[in-house]
Amino acid sequence: MPFNELSRPSPRADVSFREPATEEQLAALAQSLQERNFEVLLVDDAAAAKREVLRRLPDGAEVHTAKSKTLDDIGVSAVVSEPGRYDFLRAKLFAMDRETQGREMRKLVAAPDYELGSVQAVTEAGQLVVASATGSQMGPYASSSGHLILVIGSQKVVPDLDAALRRISEHVQPYEDERLLEQMGVHTALCKILIIERDYTPGRTTVILVREPVGV
Repeated sequence: MPFNELSRPSPRADVSFREPATEEQLAALAQSLQERNFEVLLVDDAAAAKREVLRRLPDGAEVHTAKSKTLDDIGVSAVVSEPGRYDFLRAKLFAMDRETQGREMRKLVAAPDYELGSVQAVTEAGQLVVASATGSQMGPYASSSGHLILVIGSQKVVPDLDAALRRISEHVQPYEDERLLEQMGVHTALCKILIIERDYTPGRTTVILVREPVGV
């Protein structure tokens, strides 16, 4: 699918992109992800996913979160933003002035010890697909964070890369556009797509697959 086609939000989302994967699909996906050097956990629900994320964060750890409805839905965003528990970089970022501290802001979140987030789609073969307007999370996702923890609801499992791109353009993009219009009065833009084929370093990336749908 041409990139310019992905930039045009579809008027309605495909409901098939909301359906949870089967147990057989999730088991096969977990195996594929492990073969690609990802640590994989398969959990039942949002509460279990939250426990597994927090279990991996030492007290006082430097943590950055990509903007993620998944992290919001499972309750992780609220916990990591609590003052004093972690060195939460997003709180520092919001306290800075973009006009006078732009360089410092870019460097602050470029290589966190722990990056938390999700993806827009994961193929049955184990490819992780990330879409973004600014691309700010893509460096830490790809290589610059010390540890990457991704929480992925089972509704994000798709057959292949073509379906992953369709899920972004037909399901995720319309949702994000509507959300931003409601909250900020502006449209979003699909500017960057990252495909993570595998991790170079075994164990750096943890993928927490959730049997129930979480996130978009």
